Amino acid sequence: MSQEELRESVVPSLNFPRQTFVSLLVFAVCWEALSHLAPYLGIPPFAIPSLVKIAQSIATITPIDVVVTLARVIGALIASFVLGVALAMAMYRSEALDNYLHPMIRILMAVPVVSWILFAVLWFPGVEFRIGFVLVVVCGPVFLVDSLDAMRGVPRELRSMMRSFRPTTLQYFRKLILPAIVPTLFTSWKVNISLAIRVVTIAELVGAVTGIGHQLSVAEELFSVSDVFAWTIVLVALLFLLEALVARVEARLLRWRT
Repeated sequence: MSQEELRESVVPSLNFPRQTFVSLLVFAVCWEALSHLAPYLGIPPFAIPSLVKIAQSIATITPIDVVVTLARVIGALIASFVLGVALAMAMYRSEALDNYLHPMIRILMAVPVVSWILFAVLWFPGVEFRIGFVLVVVCGPVFLVDSLDAMRGVPRELRSMMRSFRPTTLQYFRKLILPAIVPTLFTSWKVNISLAIRVVTIAELVGAVTGIGHQLSVAEELFSVSDVFAWTIVLVALLFLLEALVARVEARLLRWRT
């Protein structure tokens, strides 16, 4: 296989699928038709804005709010990843620590996002710390549980063989455990990106004066449905962008699977 063929087989195709284009086109046509028929259906005209109005709202989007939200998501995901994987390693090495912490992790995952936002508002004065706290406490346990399950999924034979060489703890994790859990970690990143995008929007609705969530709150107060759609489209675009970046890194690091 040539290098060009190998690269094409490893790197995801960037071609826009024809089926996706057709689906989006049909949806756009139906939406535009519905926006014109809304008055005849008893629906207020502002409730279903035309594509032109949505495009005009997109043109007025402030880039700083997009950057702020993106920075919050990336920073919180990195912190969640580091804390989650580090704690998973500690729980993997210590059965007693696992027995004590595992029930607490399950409890944290059962608490609704709205409750964490209310706790953050009541506990912390700083807006940025509130948002970061909510994101980390929601996304961190996902990284922890997924990575811990992946560590325990390493075959017993491989673990026994690795221990026969009498490695240090660092060598054991670096040579065996980490390479074995990399695919699971990428899956956790994909799940948490989607989760973080949704959570940060809700968190920014409470007390924040910047970010996409704040702009959605302003649009709601002004009854501007077109602005709500515009910011929602931006959120979806950010999600696709981050997932594409993770997929590209995954393809490079896991090209041995092809």
